[in-house]
Amino acid sequence: MSVLQESDILVTGGTGSFGKAFVRYALENLNPRRLIIFSRDELKQYEVRQLFNDDRRLRWFIGDVRDEQRLLRAMHNVDYVVHAAALKQVDTAEYNPFEFVKTNVMGSQNVIEAAIDTGVKKVVALSTDKASSPINLYGATKLTADKLFVSGNHYAAAYESRFSVVRYGNVMGSRGSVIPFFRSLAEAGQSLPITDLRCTRFFITLPQAVKFVVDSFDMMQGGELYVPRIPSMKITDLAQAIAPGAAMHDVGLRPGEKLHEEMISPEEGRRALRVGERYVLQPDLGTWGYEPPADGKLMEPGFAYRSDSNDEWFTRDDITRILEQDI
Repeated sequence: MSVLQESDILVTGGTGSFGKAFVRYALENLNPRRLIIFSRDELKQYEVRQLFNDDRRLRWFIGDVRDEQRLLRAMHNVDYVVHAAALKQVDTAEYNPFEFVKTNVMGSQNVIEAAIDTGVKKVVALSTDKASSPINLYGATKLTADKLFVSGNHYAAAYESRFSVVRYGNVMGSRGSVIPFFRSLAEAGQSLPITDLRCTRFFITLPQAVKFVVDSFDMMQGGELYVPRIPSMKITDLAQAIAPGAAMHDVGLRPGEKLHEEMISPEEGRRALRVGERYVLQPDLGTWGYEPPADGKLMEPGFAYRSDSNDEWFTRDDITRILEQDI
């Protein structure tokens, strides 16, 4: 039984793709006493309310993670927090850098402060593969947020609150995914624009991402950064699975974009443990009483986890099967 069972849970960014999938999973499997959806867009909250038929366990908070006082009110008597709120568009971040700093960095610190002050038991923050060896502003803000959440355990050492991070790759079917974009172009008979024909990415489905987060709450002591072992795919294979035989053309890397993604850098790899089908990046300093998991296997020197050197791959047939599940 999950520690989230029959508890009070808050999700920041609860009207996004992950938030909606988490809410659905929680209502069906965790029987929460209260499930608080915290987000800043009233239209999206209205639209999401319709999806769940105004379930009486749901609470709807309009608010921004930039506003610590609003977070303090929303987290009153909350047991667990999923921090999914973020600004995420790589190219948008290059033109609006401080807006991303205010939400992804300062907003994350507000979540940490509010959780400690209200006695939240555990917080799991969602990160991204772009936070590993970041070359763009978005990735840099998420790496900073990762470090803030790990360090939050130092601040909370004398309290109950504990903080961990999950880092995964692109989510198939999420808002802003390339999949609906490719589908619309294919239906119009147009050539599909590919960043680079050599490009590879990590991909995870929304149900997998939600289950990974739920399981992380059960495992965490605080201070861990969890990375799932998930397959890579070639972007050209994804394009051809969506539109078999479609023409493709190389458009080049966008500002801040990588040819291949990375979830664990060689520098982080020295702290990596393999635990089942996940990697655990241990904190450098676990002054709050962190102990390595007994079943963890330390990775070999120089270990890194990259989409081009991964040992698991989606074939084109695998991708087609996933797409048939209405992703």
